[in-house]
Amino acid sequence: MAKNLLIVESPAKAKTIEKYLGEGFVVKSSMGHIRDLAKKNDAIDVEDGYKPNYVVPDEKKKVVAELKKIAKEAEAVWLATDEDREGEAISWHLCEVLGLDPAETKRIVFHEITKSAIQEAVKNPRTVNLNLVNAQQARRILDRLVGFELSPVLWRKISRGSSLSAGRVQSVAVRLIVEREAEIDAHDAKADFRVLAYFSVPDQNGVEREFKAECNKRFPDVEAARKFLAACGSAAYNVADVQVKPGKRNPAAPFTTSTLQQEASRKLSFSVSRTMAVAQKLYESGKITYMRTDSVNLSDLAVNTAKSVITDRYGADYSRPHQYKNKNSGAQEAHEAIRPTDLSVDQAGNDDAEERLYRLIWMRTIASQMSEAQFERTTVRIGITGREEQLVAKGEVLTFEGFLKVYQEDTDDEPSEELDGLLPPLSVDQDLPLGRMEATERFSKPPARYTEASLVRKLEELGIGRPSTYAPTISTIQKREYVIKGDREGTERAYRVLLVEAGGQPAERSETEITGREKAKLFPTDMGILVNQFLTEHFKTVMDYGFTARIEKQFDEIADGGIEWPTMIDAFYKPFHDNIEEVKETAERVTGQRLLGTHPKSGKNVYARMGRYGPMVQVGEVEDEEKPRFAKIVGDASLGTITLEQALDLLVLPRDLGEWRGDNLVVGIGRFGPYVRNNDKFASIPKDEDPMTIDEDRARQLILDKEEADRKKFIKAFEEEDIQLLNGRWGPYIKQGKKNVKIPKEIEDPSKLTLEEVLKIIEEAPARKRGGRRKAKKA
Repeated sequence: MAKNLLIVESPAKAKTIEKYLGEGFVVKSSMGHIRDLAKKNDAIDVEDGYKPNYVVPDEKKKVVAELKKIAKEAEAVWLATDEDREGEAISWHLCEVLGLDPAETKRIVFHEITKSAIQEAVKNPRTVNLNLVNAQQARRILDRLVGFELSPVLWRKISRGSSLSAGRVQSVAVRLIVEREAEIDAHDAKADFRVLAYFSVPDQNGVEREFKAECNKRFPDVEAARKFLAACGSAAYNVADVQVKPGKRNPAAPFTTSTLQQEASRKLSFSVSRTMAVAQKLYESGKITYMRTDSVNLSDLAVNTAKSVITDRYGADYSRPHQYKNKNSGAQEAHEAIRPTDLSVDQAGNDDAEERLYRLIWMRTIASQMSEAQFERTTVRIGITGREEQLVAKGEVLTFEGFLKVYQEDTDDEPSEELDGLLPPLSVDQDLPLGRMEATERFSKPPARYTEASLVRKLEELGIGRPSTYAPTISTIQKREYVIKGDREGTERAYRVLLVEAGGQPAERSETEITGREKAKLFPTDMGILVNQFLTEHFKTVMDYGFTARIEKQFDEIADGGIEWPTMIDAFYKPFHDNIEEVKETAERVTGQRLLGTHPKSGKNVYARMGRYGPMVQVGEVEDEEKPRFAKIVGDASLGTITLEQALDLLVLPRDLGEWRGDNLVVGIGRFGPYVRNNDKFASIPKDEDPMTIDEDRARQLILDKEEADRKKFIKAFEEEDIQLLNGRWGPYIKQGKKNVKIPKEIEDPSKLTLEEVLKIIEEAPARKRGGRRKAKKA
């Protein structure tokens, strides 16, 4: 056995590091966290200083046993988990479980997995930083207290059973998306008219060049625009002023976690979670530095290597070594930006996703050390005889590429103005012949919906969360179905265009455009809106943006050793717990119920409301002798937008399409959405198809497709015991009534199993965990 045991989190990281250490080391992985708070209500003892009860989960006991065995035989144990608070906590938990003294055990950190970085870290070990551990513990304990106390309140007060959850950061993120949707719904599009004039003059070579100039005033309605164009048709035009100014554009700083997530979303269409997963692989294979950081610093070695690469490839004029200052005063998750470990290598040589992300990181890092781009910007003001308004033409010419030779940062914002390239030569007092002038109706735009990238940017701006929390937060709110990421086709909208040519009168035409088209945007669900309304009404402090940011700063203070974590938790928990108890007693149960009108035949009220299985419409009252009728809301309709007409259409279901194979062919809506039914066989209707328009041929095809899929899934059956052996997404399994049991992996051919063997597997299967999460002790 080697003298030294070095423990990291992942097998991939272990494999890379083992290459750089001599025979005296064996490198093992803890497979992430080896302990966590207990799942039950004894996780935190709030009466004993919020003492946490950590347990080793069943799936980690084998890993822990192996590490204990090797640690006992080794002369020294080294901890090489990630350098952030999460990694520091893993090292501390390893000390606790393996019986190591945190004050004596060697702890090494590094920003990149390279031979020089690993060897340097081994030369300079430290011990576990308990302040960082305490900051991570405080976050974990606080978030558990909030989740375990707040979630049951939602179960009791909102009609969805125990499927709801709330969290300190996730609930605030949902609030941002809900409030943005409300702003969009409240937006009243205002129209005005934008005027562009087109002129044609000779360039340096005598070739006629057309350029455009925009009126410096917009007109509020079509009559004002028409009057202006009528006057301009017979007007003369003269260059009033020409200004030529130099301009420059600076490169963006190297990537932090949040800026990498944003740019990968814009340029590569990666989700936030995918970006982090791919970056993790690049880090563990030694290709990039640590990927959870809010620092924009680069090491001296990286700056010097970048200078050499830029000078060799592009020339000395393109090089400008530079260190950036972080705008985030609380940045302290790591000490360097995300960059390639070797800037002379511009390709990762990995799979497509890793290659694309690596190239993005390489280009951003190299560009950050390059000269600014230089422009020549020309502004021409054109006078109109008899009018106060002026026309303005703008042109921009790139005179030196600088960093743009390698990289240009994208943005979520729409460009503020359109610039021409090089304008033709123009001089003051020069007369210009008008070609044509157009006044186009334009509409004000609502605020943009969040993408994953722009939500990360907003959370960072507000000081909510840290590099390690952005991706899990965004994934969680989508998994909980408070938010969905989706596209919208948009709708057609007509707009007016007025056109006048020199010496003529304005002519009007109508054109159309698509408005409201969205791609990969975040939309709140009905449940997300309802939960947000309840939380913002009853838990104002927890849902306050400023309060959530202050909590993050207190975590930073704990990490710096400024405050004790139990003191910080206590100041939060006592008023929060009192708030919980008050809401339990006083808050009304909420369903988001909205009266849509009355049913034309029965005269009963028709409501939209939240039911146990999601948004639905209801006809009649619960108290009526005749039970109310229900229908699930499907499609783009929501609790807040569904109309009486749409609700009545849904209530037509189930629809009988006629008889087929000795039974009715029926279209309906159930707990899991719209379906087709025939002979007790159910087939789901795809989300992009309308159950109201499904015809008999399509319904039959859906049933036939489902039967074919079931045949491929089927292995064998024991009908006398109501048992089937089936192939599932996660492998073969046994289905007995409503009970599903996984077939052990060691059974190579499930089709050869006898009834007795199947019954034994069912009997020996571990009991399925039931029930939702419960609150912390005395919480």
